[in-house]
Amino acid sequence: MKKVNAYAAFEAGEKLKEFQYDLPEIGNEEVDVKVDYCGICHSDLSMINNDWGMSQFPLVPGHEIVGEVTALGSEVKGLKIGDKVGVGWYSGSCMHCNQCLDGQQHLCGTAEATIVGRHEGFSDTVRSHWSWTIPLPKNIDMKKAGPLLCGGITVFNPIILAGVKATDRVGVIGIGGLGHMAIKFLKAWGCEVTAFSSNPNKKESILAMGAHSVVDSTNPEALGDIAGSLNFILNTANVTLDWNSFLVTLAPQGRFHNVGAVLEPMAIPAFTLLTGEKSVGGSPLGSIALTKTMLDFCVRHDIYPTVEEFDMKDVNKALEHLEAGKARFRLVLKA
Repeated sequence: MKKVNAYAAFEAGEKLKEFQYDLPEIGNEEVDVKVDYCGICHSDLSMINNDWGMSQFPLVPGHEIVGEVTALGSEVKGLKIGDKVGVGWYSGSCMHCNQCLDGQQHLCGTAEATIVGRHEGFSDTVRSHWSWTIPLPKNIDMKKAGPLLCGGITVFNPIILAGVKATDRVGVIGIGGLGHMAIKFLKAWGCEVTAFSSNPNKKESILAMGAHSVVDSTNPEALGDIAGSLNFILNTANVTLDWNSFLVTLAPQGRFHNVGAVLEPMAIPAFTLLTGEKSVGGSPLGSIALTKTMLDFCVRHDIYPTVEEFDMKDVNKALEHLEAGKARFRLVLKA
């Protein structure tokens, strides 16, 4: 048994408190990781508040984890004590369904989410299946790497799924924790990037991220000026918008891809899709192999999220900062 020191919510919406729990003897295919840094994702806040109705309390959030391997099961492959690794939204998958065997482990019907029914990253130790314990590239910036394992792969995967080309004109809706990383990826991809934002105060910082232009998403005239021009739009916002106004900005055969956790049904007008052979899709994170590829891409192009760092003991202050909409743009806890 191993004792873990953590911070947990004991009821929905409550502040986190110090919490200790015991990990059982390590399984044959499991890995223990000493947490160095853990990002705070909006999904952590949603789980703390039980917005999705699947939280189990006490709940130790945290699924953007980077640290060092401290223990290995007897059947672990490709890792050794002392390796620098990361753990994201998933901590395991069955490895025998069609999706897992096809290399799409993130689509496994029984994939084990890191903070659903288990305790994880707001702690000093986490446990994961070896396959989802991702070796980190040499020279990666550990302080900024955690958010790449959730937010980063969430916006990187759609670029691959949509077959985005360097010559494409693309748009990003919602320039926050996810959107700012999407801009950085798409700029490095070679695309002409349009950012949609409702906050004029963000314009200069958005352009500094790499966007070529910023369009006021609340201005119908501004949206009309770029009608039919974008090959790909990535929506990272989690609120209901006038979806048709964005679909109209797509060029023929353009693709609208959603990764925002919009709780209400999305009203998509059929004729806007039909008349331009446009399509609408969505995705969760990404496969194990694609996550490794993304990390290599980040190191090669020096792409990292813009982060604010808090000590783990100040986790409630950090969560309040996020809930107030003040995060610029991702928050990271230092263990």
